[in-house]
Amino acid sequence: MAITAKEVKELREITGVGMMKCKEALVACDGDKDKAVDWLREKGLAAQVKKAGKVAAEGVSKAYSIDGVGVVLEVNSQTDFVAKNDIFQAYVDDVAAVVAAEDPADVEALKNATYPGTDRTVDAVTADKVLSIGENIQIRRFVRYDTGVNVPYIHMGGKIGVLVNLEVSDELAGSEKVVELGKDLAMQIAAMSPSYVRSSEIPAEEVEKEQAVQLAKAMEESANDPKMSKMPEQKRAMIAQNKVKGRMNNFYAEVCLLNQQYVKENKTTVEQHVKAVAKELGGSINVVKFERFVTGEGIEKKEENFADEVSSMIK
Repeated sequence: MAITAKEVKELREITGVGMMKCKEALVACDGDKDKAVDWLREKGLAAQVKKAGKVAAEGVSKAYSIDGVGVVLEVNSQTDFVAKNDIFQAYVDDVAAVVAAEDPADVEALKNATYPGTDRTVDAVTADKVLSIGENIQIRRFVRYDTGVNVPYIHMGGKIGVLVNLEVSDELAGSEKVVELGKDLAMQIAAMSPSYVRSSEIPAEEVEKEQAVQLAKAMEESANDPKMSKMPEQKRAMIAQNKVKGRMNNFYAEVCLLNQQYVKENKTTVEQHVKAVAKELGGSINVVKFERFVTGEGIEKKEENFADEVSSMIK
């Protein structure tokens, strides 16, 4: 009988097993979904079904430059121990190579792409890795840059992955000094965690909200200051506005890369440092964008009671 893509998808959602194996199970069981689940268990995939429910909050975030294409990728595992496993690390590298070569639209498209050196999908190979490694593995997210100069940086063995994209003038193409600058900027991003490259990128509503907070704070301070409380309201408002301007500069210095103090030379900003390097090299350098992945960021880790877990396994 003919097996539809919808039936395969439904079985995959129930079991967590790869698409090809789900299709094979449905064909073997004449489309009976319940029998197909049992068939997968009998074939030794029951372990994967159980592990697919485990929270994968560890793993690695790695950045790459592959034939000039920049990739930053997060792949999660259940434990940090497995994240350091050579098989897992090689798998992450292979998945990054697929992102660079195939330019998938999203994680689902990536899972359906062909795994390097095989005629199988990334999803199918992932299922095999789950069984061989013994832990749930999830490809969580990726970003791909295919223009300009892409400089990767991996911090603490994969706890943080950073990718910096630079636009440079023709005479600076291939410059080692540019790559060195990109590496320094990536390290700055890893350490200081900016949200934007420059202040013009901040949404207007975010700026307005911060200004309102700082104005209310400044007005409260003036109301509680005995000397200022005696001043005319107009003058107090003017002083408060001046305070807001200074504090907004501090805000920009916190959230914008180019406004931050350069960590290697805190007497200059990142923007000033980039301009100085460009002038020294005799060309132009523009920081276009960056991406910073922190492994497990935003994933709610499930607290397990070890005694209860062992008890449930022997029932």
